[in-house]
Amino acid sequence: MTELLEDAHHTAPDHAVDLLTRFQQAVAAAPDRIAASSHRGALTFAELDRHTARLAAALAGHGAAPGRRIGVSLPRGTDLVVALLAVWRTGAAYVPLDPAYPQERLHAMVRDAGIDVVLTGGSDGPGWPEGVRTLPVVPHPEAPEHPPAPPVPVPAQTPAYVIYTSGSTGVPKGVETTRGAVAALVAGLEEAGLYDQWHRVVAWNASVSFDASVQQWARVCRGDTVVVLGEAERTDPALLRAVLDEHGVHDLDLTPSHWPLLRDELLERSTEGRRLRLFMGGEPVPEHTWRELAAAHDTRRLEAVNLYGPTECTVDVTAAWIEDIDPHIGRPLPGVRCHVLDPELRPVLFGEEGELYLAGQQLAIGYVNRPALTATRFVADPFAADGTRMYRTGDLVRRRPDNSLEYRGRSDRQLKLRGYRVELGDIEAALTTHPGVAAAVVTLHSGAAAGEQLAAYYVATTAAAGDTPDTGIPTPGTLRAHLAAVLPQFMLPTAYRALDAIPLTVNGKVDLAALPAPEPAPAAPDSAPEGEAETLIAAVWSEVLGREHIRSDDDFFAMGGHSLIALRVVARLKKQLGVALSAREVYRHPQLRDLARHVESLRAGS
Repeated sequence: MTELLEDAHHTAPDHAVDLLTRFQQAVAAAPDRIAASSHRGALTFAELDRHTARLAAALAGHGAAPGRRIGVSLPRGTDLVVALLAVWRTGAAYVPLDPAYPQERLHAMVRDAGIDVVLTGGSDGPGWPEGVRTLPVVPHPEAPEHPPAPPVPVPAQTPAYVIYTSGSTGVPKGVETTRGAVAALVAGLEEAGLYDQWHRVVAWNASVSFDASVQQWARVCRGDTVVVLGEAERTDPALLRAVLDEHGVHDLDLTPSHWPLLRDELLERSTEGRRLRLFMGGEPVPEHTWRELAAAHDTRRLEAVNLYGPTECTVDVTAAWIEDIDPHIGRPLPGVRCHVLDPELRPVLFGEEGELYLAGQQLAIGYVNRPALTATRFVADPFAADGTRMYRTGDLVRRRPDNSLEYRGRSDRQLKLRGYRVELGDIEAALTTHPGVAAAVVTLHSGAAAGEQLAAYYVATTAAAGDTPDTGIPTPGTLRAHLAAVLPQFMLPTAYRALDAIPLTVNGKVDLAALPAPEPAPAAPDSAPEGEAETLIAAVWSEVLGREHIRSDDDFFAMGGHSLIALRVVARLKKQLGVALSAREVYRHPQLRDLARHVESLRAGS
């Protein structure tokens, strides 16, 4: 396997075949094979072709065409595959609109992308700005029938999708990628030996708002079967294992943060005859996780690939089999050119640290409605004779003796948290929109129990710091609620601390080293946990959050909880009380007392 990657950058896919053309070839080759399945049902390639053709015809009636952008706001399921393919059939680009995002953020994305049609599941969802029409993927029985629409042929530079990422100014920025770039991605992964030539069953794990989803759902276009994992299945290790075995899944994509929760189930499952291939990405692989996966590879229980790539370069640009002892991001995929440069754009000496610049067919068009930012990040490639561009990643790397790349950190304040890109300036800008906050800084804090978490520090405005009863300093709960109205869940800090002033260095920059340790919000004065459920949940929270004292009115997220810790809580409650919860239920009942009541009601019902 290693040899395939060593030679991969010497051959580049030239004008890779458009994925919609490849989908039509897959339909013709195996019309009765399962193309997509989920807990809600399955579609063969022939059925998927018919459904996407009908929806594409309806979309065309609403003006969908090359150059247009169509919003997609659907829960996880086969309908999501239908929607994405149908948009591509019209030649338009899709824009994921996660129903779980705050309405204000969704509206900002819709306005920025110029969306006037959103594909939905037909049920009540978030409201949309005036003038935006909704179109259900599954039409009403009385809706007029549209004749199937043939795929619209498009040039390689036609936009394929826009995925919004965190923006340093407090406004999400949309990265627009081409059909040719997506085709080059799939062709490059094939040529590198990461996708097998024969039919595979692929579990779609990532959110459609996360660019790693493209590498998963688009596998259907090459004839693979895509199993769309539901929220419960992707977050419950036992349910996930059952789905992998039921469908005979070969390939699973996940973030390194997700691995510790699934480790035992996946290692046990992989001994049953079918070797599972893990595609790890979204954030650096910790050294202990790397060694653990390398050991599993050596015993042939499973195999894992480390994938690296920014959204601006269409998902993945380098890859490495996890089979040696030191973490690295590998070598470029076919068609990708990597330059390690100093601030003057000169190649650094071999083994020295420099910033990674990327060039080749997978570069995105740029940022929607942000020509200045696009020009700053996508710069002329001085090493290319044809005047093409290269993308400045902001990632610091060095070349190892074997010519693979080692990730060394960031040159700015952007970070990856549980697979998501987070611009700390985005959160800081949202904090300062609160009338009681004059200044704010957000950092990443690592705790022994809860792991990496965002911590917010803020200075109250003069009015808020006054002595009048109605102008007190904003509380952590107030600030968290304020941010939850404008930011996705993964961007919410878990600790908030008021300061008299933000510490600065002699150069006027924030002195991160001088910031005090973050403190979780204190519990309100109330009674200690009562009853079996409250007492048990308090014990679980104490363990996973690293807090000695837990009270019945404590809030899970205000104390440092996040999505991965919520999964640990769910697993412990299932083991000790026999109650099957989902992580979403922890989100709906963040206060210990409320969660205990919910657990008791479930026990009574069962």
